[in-house]
Amino acid sequence: MLDILDKGVCDNKMIRKALSKYLNQEVKIKYNLGRNKYEEYPAKITNLYNCVFLVEVQDENQSIKSFSYADIITKTIKISDK
Repeated sequence: MLDILDKGVCDNKMIRKALSKYLNQEVKIKYNLGRNKYEEYPAKITNLYNCVFLVEVQDENQSIKSFSYADIITKTIKISDK
């Protein structure tokens, strides 16, 4: 699991730097939908931008989803190695 938040204060630059290690690699994303509901799927981080990053979900649809770095700070999503 990404240990970005364990290092204290974090911002978009720190999270982007940590995610750059996983660029074009398969990861597992756990997305908190609220009320104890979760989505979990394998994905590949494809692009990193200033405030958001894109992932390609590895399923039959090959959909692309975007998440903000704030989603990581607020623990809405958790990213771990596959």
